[in-house]
Amino acid sequence: MPNQKKNIQDKGINSNISPEAKNGDTSASDNLQQNYSSQSSHTHSHPHPNIKNMKIAFSLNLFFTIVEFIGGFLTNSVAIMSDAIHDLGDSIAIGGSLYFEKYSQKGRDNKFSYGYKRFSPLAAMLNSTVLFAGSAVIITESIPRLINPTAVNSEGMFYLAIFGVIVNGAAVFRLTKNDKSVNSKAIMLHLLEDVLGWVAVLLGSIVIYYTDYYIIDPIMSLGIAGFILYNAMSNLKNILKIFLQGTPLNTDLEQIILQLKEIKGVTDIHDAHSWTLDGNYNILTLHIQVKDNLNSEDLVKIKKEASPIIEQNNFHHYTIEIEFEHENCSFDNC
Repeated sequence: MPNQKKNIQDKGINSNISPEAKNGDTSASDNLQQNYSSQSSHTHSHPHPNIKNMKIAFSLNLFFTIVEFIGGFLTNSVAIMSDAIHDLGDSIAIGGSLYFEKYSQKGRDNKFSYGYKRFSPLAAMLNSTVLFAGSAVIITESIPRLINPTAVNSEGMFYLAIFGVIVNGAAVFRLTKNDKSVNSKAIMLHLLEDVLGWVAVLLGSIVIYYTDYYIIDPIMSLGIAGFILYNAMSNLKNILKIFLQGTPLNTDLEQIILQLKEIKGVTDIHDAHSWTLDGNYNILTLHIQVKDNLNSEDLVKIKKEASPIIEQNNFHHYTIEIEFEHENCSFDNC
């Protein structure tokens, strides 16, 4: 039995297997290396739905930002003006995210062997930075109003708030159809806090209309800023985990190892590593140790049994190296 190691890579749509191996020629199978394309099985000839939904969200957000600046000036509301400044940042951030999302759809090349998917969480990180900056602006504008509350046009705030809930709600609805990547989550956070912010303005305008408690306006602004900071910090934590090559959230590496060890002929699993490119597309590499008396057909069978176990545990690209018991693997304890 040769000491050659066998490798299997990402299961995709192409499988390059020699005719001899297909006909059961074990001498040819001993030198067999199965290479699978990392392409996904769907076509990219049409615009990605994520991008289409983001374009709609961007257009709605930019349009309403202009409306907010006008409405904030006419109503003399710091809550509305603060949200207008924040939404302007949102529009810039969503525009940047849209660019990077399109860029992330590019296939792999010599510069980026895994493709450009990592540009999507990069956009999410920039988005979170904008959220932090926007929150700082809101807090800066609101604190002086707490000390010296000024009169606002509560009736104008009321009608503008209704319009805001409708427009931003429509944008959020479009993005609920996107996948669960951190970039989509970051944009969703931008728009969701806008909806909640306008609900707060709506309720606040009613209170001000009947009580003349103008201090409600800056209090609402600070509440919106606090909500933004809390959620931006949570999303940023997930983004940093991606860039630090952390284990994907929706996977269980220990469970995969236990399942692979149950395959007949497998004696050990080691050097297992997993990470994600964008919080959605997960990658796994590991070594499978097998008994010395196995032949090429046995190895192919083990590979075929291992593939569905890995795929069912939310991995999209994987590399398996098969070793015999007598081999001394230098990565055994990695």
